[in-house]
Amino acid sequence: MNKLELEGKWNQIKGSVKQKFGDWFDNDDTSLEGKFEEIVGKIQEKTGKTVDEIEDTIRNWVDNDDENQDKKDQPQS
Repeated sequence: MNKLELEGKWNQIKGSVKQKFGDWFDNDDTSLEGKFEEIVGKIQEKTGKTVDEIEDTIRNWVDNDDENQDKKDQPQS
């Protein structure tokens, strides 16, 4: 197991704990943040990419989706 795989497992555990904490104390933000960290950890473990690379990829997906949605919302001439 390499360093990034180990970090991925750690991020999964950390995210899972944060998610449970949020559930216990009815803190939706903490729960969602924990779920996101857990997912990033799983992706990191499988791909060997850094957390920053994964988050950048996700941001690009969201930005591109937002741009596509804006184009759909504009009236066509």
